[in-house]
Amino acid sequence: MARRVDDTVKEHTMTPLQQRMIEDMTVRGLVPSTQRAYLRAVRDLAAYYKRSPDTLSTRDIQRYLYMLHEERGLTYSTCNTIVHGLRFFYGTTLSRSAMHFVIPLAKEPSTLPIILSRHDIRQLLAAAESLRDQTLLKVTYNAGLRASEVVHLQIAHIDSHRMCLRVAQGKRQKDREAVLSPDLLQDLRAYWRVYRPAPWLFPGRDGTQPLARKTAYLIFQRAKERAGIAKPGGLHLLRHAFATHLLEAGVDLHTIQRLMGHTSLQTTLRYLHVARRHLLQTPSPLALLDDPRFGEQ
Repeated sequence: MARRVDDTVKEHTMTPLQQRMIEDMTVRGLVPSTQRAYLRAVRDLAAYYKRSPDTLSTRDIQRYLYMLHEERGLTYSTCNTIVHGLRFFYGTTLSRSAMHFVIPLAKEPSTLPIILSRHDIRQLLAAAESLRDQTLLKVTYNAGLRASEVVHLQIAHIDSHRMCLRVAQGKRQKDREAVLSPDLLQDLRAYWRVYRPAPWLFPGRDGTQPLARKTAYLIFQRAKERAGIAKPGGLHLLRHAFATHLLEAGVDLHTIQRLMGHTSLQTTLRYLHVARRHLLQTPSPLALLDDPRFGEQ
């Protein structure tokens, strides 16, 4: 694992501190993409001050974060990723007590997810450029998968007897089961007869590695443009649509939480605010004025 992360920073001299941090992240099971982001956060901080990061104070770091947001215009989400990386380095690698070293997270503005309608989904699938592209989009939507999850699906993860997909090592390295409908199973069989993929359901160019996430994003963007869908957002829109459409169909929140792999129900509750069925079933206060059930209250 450390070797894979080291390859991403090979243009830089690997310092003892960097090596210690990589070892700390590896033994705690952090995935390579998270390791790269955390290493980059510490490296950029050191480059900004032109000093070793273990010589910087809390105030130095807070000034740096303020600069990133106010002067460079980085989003709250990006800044918080940097904060998590710095917290790991100072709290875990350097063992600095939280009482003496506090790096607060920025409060992100509360926003509702953008949702593709069922009509949008039909148009999107029809606009896919190939059977492979259409199948990838169908699987992503039908199972509510993240980009990293759909590209890492393998043929062995399709369980036609139990009618489910096994999502191996999803976010936070947790396995879960996802929905496999009879229609999708037939689509997957038709796709397999044409492409014969193995072991990856959606292999990359040489067949030995899974399709790159960037390629999956491009497949979605091309289909969205061809379908004339102007709503902003990438492949993750299909995951949002999955949750919202299930909620509108009457599926309970706890089931949706498990299907999506959410650790907290609060994350799933966001979709309650955008589910059209629930919004339309909200009674009108004016209509309730003459409702005999409420008498003269």
